[in-house]
Parts: sequence; C-alpha cells; structure tokens
Amino acid sequence: MRIDSHQHFWKFNPVRDAWINESMKVIQRDFYPEDIEPILKKHHIDGCVSVQADQSEAETEFLLDLADKHDFIKGVVGWVDFMHPHVRETIARYAENNKMKGMRHVLQGESDRAYMLNPRFMKGIAALKNYDLAYDVLVFPDQLGYTNQFVKNISGVRFVIDHIAKPDIKNQNIDKWEHSMRLIAQHENAWCKVSGMVTEADWQNWKYEDFEPYLNVVFEAFGANRVMFGSDWPVCNVAGGYDKMIGIVEQYTTQLSAGEQSRFWGLNAIEFYKL
Repeated sequence: MRIDSHQHFWKFNPVRDAWINESMKVIQRDFYPEDIEPILKKHHIDGCVSVQADQSEAETEFLLDLADKHDFIKGVVGWVDFMHPHVRETIARYAENNKMKGMRHVLQGESDRAYMLNPRFMKGIAALKNYDLAYDVLVFPDQLGYTNQFVKNISGVRFVIDHIAKPDIKNQNIDKWEHSMRLIAQHENAWCKVSGMVTEADWQNWKYEDFEPYLNVVFEAFGANRVMFGSDWPVCNVAGGYDKMIGIVEQYTTQLSAGEQSRFWGLNAIEFYKL
C-alpha cells in the first residue's frame, strides 16, 4: 500500500490564508478531495494523511468531516491550543474519532523561536501519548537545536519532522542543517517526512541533483524504517506540481531494496500514524 503522508485541503480565504501570497497565486483557490483523488490514482497511491494548514479547531473539524466522507483520507493531523489549561480534554474529545491520528502547531511561524520549549506547550504535547496520537514538527532549520531538546524531553510521543525541516536548498546551505538533523535522528521516536522540498529550492529552475545531498542525509540519519513520503500538495504546485515532485523521490528511491521501498512508500506512514 502506498500512502501520501502529507497534503492539505482548504476553502481559500485571503485574510486567514495570507501566507499564500501573490508569488503563490497558483494555489490561491479552493482545494478539496475531488481535486487530489485522480492525482493519487494516477500515481497508484492508496490513501493520504490530511494535515492542518490553519490554527483553529474549526480546521480540525473541517478535515475530520472530509475524512469521514472520503475513505481514501486515512488520517487527519489537526490542531488544538496546546497552551490551553484544558487541552487534555480537547485532545480526548478528538481522539474519539478514529481518523484523528496526530496534531501540529505552526512552530515555524512563531516569533519566539524556542516556543516549543515553553513548559505549558510541552505539557500539552506530552498528553498526546495518552491517546496514541503523533505530533508533526513544522520548523525551519534555525529551530532544530530547540527541536532536539523538545524531542529529547518528551518521551512516549511519536514525532515526525515535516518537509525535512525546510533546509535552504536554493542556496545549497547544508552543513548546520545536516548536523542538527543527525542529532535529532538519534532519538528513536523521531521520524522524518520526505516532503515539501521543491518549495525550498529555486521554484523555476531546480533539478534533481539539487535534492540528492539532502536526501542522502535524511536516509542515512533516520534509516529507511523512519522516513515516509509526503507530497505537500497543493503547496508543491508553486514549484512544479505533484508529478515533478514525486519524480524526484521515485528516482532517488530506486537505489533502495524492495523492502525498504515498501516501508518508505507506505508501511512507515501506516506504522507511524496507526492508519
């Protein structure tokens, strides 16, 4: 079974979705399950995990509603306010839905780059283990040192680094990112999504060779048992689209054994998210 472990749906709102600026005009519209279903079928992908893009419980409920109506949406990564004093009760309520598989906060957008180390936030994240829910870590490379402490300090929770932590592929900056990623990978509860890379490259002029050094680091550090494919659709459309994005990963993974390919393309996501 092949799983796309990271994609989004939204009804476009120019105020709420201000991060989708004019340079991303191609995705300034609605994206629904009927838009991605034929793409998944084309690439023989059996299901997907839908991840929050807006920080509201309305977003979580929107995604769960879509998942309930479309069987190919195998799981949802939603959002709750981890700083709220009653966050545990909120997590428990969402966990009753069997499509609820994890949570995420847009840490990359926080002015406090160490936001994740706030004791209240960490207490909220730690509550996820009581409901067997995972946590998606969305950060930029400057936050990876904090991320290492974060993952180290919270036992019993499964973490996955989204978009290989968004390294500066466009300018080929790799050394600091590589050092930090290798440290994080030493924690057995840390996984990594091979997703979102094209948006960190030169959108119009990237080539396969731009990504190879970063993929080498991720596969060496985490191993084939803790990496998973994700498209970051429809965001990937700003830098070439689904077909070109998946082509990079398909080319790279030809060097893996059949068993490793099975894990990367589906089994790891199934295991991580308990699909």
